[in-house]
Amino acid sequence: MKVVKRSGDVVEMLFDKVTKRISKLNQAPEFEPLDVQPDKVAQKVFQSMYDGISTSEIDNLTAEVAVAMITEHPDYETLAMRVTVSNLQKNCPKTFSDAMVALHVKGVVSDEFMKCVALELDAVIQSNRDYDFGYFGIKTLQKGYLNAGETPQYLFMRVAVGIHGDDLSRVKETYNHMSLKRFTHATPTLFNAGTNHPQLSSCFLVAMKDDSIEGIYETLKECAHISKWSGGIGIHCSNIRANGTPIKGTNGVADGIVPMLRVFNNTARYVNQGGGKRKGSFAIYLEPWHADVMEFLELRLNQGDEEMRCRDLFTAMWIPDLFMEKVEKDEDWHLMCPHECPGLPDVHGEEFNELYRTYVAQGRYKKAVKARHVWDAILKSQVETGTPYMCYKDAVNAKSNQKNIGTIKSSNLCTEIMEVSGPEETAVCNLASICLPSFVKTASYGNSDGSSGTNTYFDFGELHDVTRVVTRNLNRVIDKNFYPTEAARRSNLRHRPIGIGVQGMADVFQMLGLAFDEPKARKLNTGIFEAIYHAALTESCELAKEEGPYETFKGSPASEGILQHDMWGKEKSEFWNEIREQIKTHGLRNSLLVAPMPTASTAQIMGNNEAFEPYTTNIYLRRTLAGEFVMINKHLVRELMSLGKWTPEIKTEIVRAGGSVKNLDIPDKLKEVYRTIWEIPQKSIIDMAADRGAYIDQSQSLNIFMENPTMAKLSSMHMYGWRKGLKTGSYYIRTRAKVRAQQVTVPVAQKPTEEQKLACSLANPESCEMCSG
Repeated sequence: MKVVKRSGDVVEMLFDKVTKRISKLNQAPEFEPLDVQPDKVAQKVFQSMYDGISTSEIDNLTAEVAVAMITEHPDYETLAMRVTVSNLQKNCPKTFSDAMVALHVKGVVSDEFMKCVALELDAVIQSNRDYDFGYFGIKTLQKGYLNAGETPQYLFMRVAVGIHGDDLSRVKETYNHMSLKRFTHATPTLFNAGTNHPQLSSCFLVAMKDDSIEGIYETLKECAHISKWSGGIGIHCSNIRANGTPIKGTNGVADGIVPMLRVFNNTARYVNQGGGKRKGSFAIYLEPWHADVMEFLELRLNQGDEEMRCRDLFTAMWIPDLFMEKVEKDEDWHLMCPHECPGLPDVHGEEFNELYRTYVAQGRYKKAVKARHVWDAILKSQVETGTPYMCYKDAVNAKSNQKNIGTIKSSNLCTEIMEVSGPEETAVCNLASICLPSFVKTASYGNSDGSSGTNTYFDFGELHDVTRVVTRNLNRVIDKNFYPTEAARRSNLRHRPIGIGVQGMADVFQMLGLAFDEPKARKLNTGIFEAIYHAALTESCELAKEEGPYETFKGSPASEGILQHDMWGKEKSEFWNEIREQIKTHGLRNSLLVAPMPTASTAQIMGNNEAFEPYTTNIYLRRTLAGEFVMINKHLVRELMSLGKWTPEIKTEIVRAGGSVKNLDIPDKLKEVYRTIWEIPQKSIIDMAADRGAYIDQSQSLNIFMENPTMAKLSSMHMYGWRKGLKTGSYYIRTRAKVRAQQVTVPVAQKPTEEQKLACSLANPESCEMCSG
């Protein structure tokens, strides 16, 4: 049999050459040796080779064989990564500039971008850092992010140049931090930086422009344009008249919001993103006083009249405090039409309460029901579909730095963006996430008695410095961005909001040996977000000194020295005095700064657990852009190996327990540290969300996980989060049955059957690629 080399030469197929390549990637001086068996891998590869196979295909086959052996030893994943990266680099141009020239010829990158590609950047590229990724991260990059001829390092440099142009010092700074995996920009920025249409924004908040045919279809057109350029969309439609309301112009009656939303549903399906990479995604926000709310809550149910379903839209409730109070007291709730009871979406707090009560007193409502009747419909939908999302209108508006420019009427596709939008302004947000595990450091120390040791700690100083870089980058994205619509451009340039998030919070806790919700972890959770918010304010204030404050700064809470934690009633400390006075004097360049988002794909790329969430399980199949892969908690494996406990039997026991370690023969402390989300009280999750919420001036994509959910448990959980002052009560409600079929045979070392896949798969509803910071 013959092999086709990259040069085109045809040579004999030799087993020894396959073994030699694997051994070289295992034992080369620049690599740490791995605990793998090259002969065993090579034998499996050789058995699957065929006449005329290319060397690139052999590498792909080798990586697939190696990663399939990951449950024998985690080093096989590292081997798979090394083979994949080596293959990728061999197939790409030798320099960054050559790679960009090739993309320019293909029309991928722009003329303006190429003017900024300085030859000196070739020497800045650190190609060896491609080997710092995991196999699954590299495969996700290959499948969905890298252009032909790009390596991960070229991608990071393209993003850096796309943001900072010919400011080479900033380009190098950004490249270095991304290359060292300290932060990453969001998916649209990674996709589109440097291209002819650099649409770098993640989130768009669209207002239904008017309660008319013209207004509805203008809104639909805007959504189509945004979706075309990979934007995720949140739409508020509480101003659209309800079913049965008279229409004077035609002497007919309105059909309500459901038929209209079916048109939006089909648009989301039709206008796919990134050249057919995925369907568009719209979240629809409705307030619970709207007369069509009951039909709205059935849009995603699995059963019922198909003409009344919109399963490609994501439903979301925009809930005033008055409704929650009525539910709590089991009082009547009045359903109204915004055409007959105008102004309700435009006000919040006591002003909303007074207007609502006035309409009730005047008898202008369509129907009176028990508030708990609507509440039960919300909970039923959440148990069945995971939606609607829950956002609290009054908490959002009371704690907003944009309260001087209007009422916030919706969030975005993932419930972390809270910005004012209207008929003339579509709110936009640009995102990035900070990779928290990068700031866990180990230092050596010596004692007076001559003994020594190491100390593992979290580096807040470096976190503060990197956050300032991220803030400056996102501010620059606002100016570099291609805007799909004029309304989006106008809003972003006037208010200049950005969204900084995190990934790998659970990894940090496990690296430090902390249980997710123990007091030290809770304190660290708060401290991290306090540092991020302070750093973002500091850099935004510096930018205001250089470029002036954002247009609508005057009259904002920050202009009066009122910061986010002040709005949460946190005790004022001297730590904040200096930056508070600086902001009052010089202003801020950005109206909003912090918005922890989902990080599904970018966390996979960077090798971190998603956002601020606990691990869902310790061993499972993960579905990504690149396919399905067995994932093992790397921190747990290291712990078990250090104890001499990592065996096939232990691995099988973890799978049998659904990813839990609670029944293993290991120290109790490890059982606490490696609890899964299903074993952590959701009260703790909500408490930690509220703790960090005081330093989050937008909101957070807070998933709730509930085993064996009941209406009563869900209701109590929502009430608790609302009382804690959360802006986002829940993004997805993720549920599972408490009793599952016991897994008797789980030979995970071999290719799993469909039943075994189900046993260890991650229950993973739709994840938002647009918001993936």
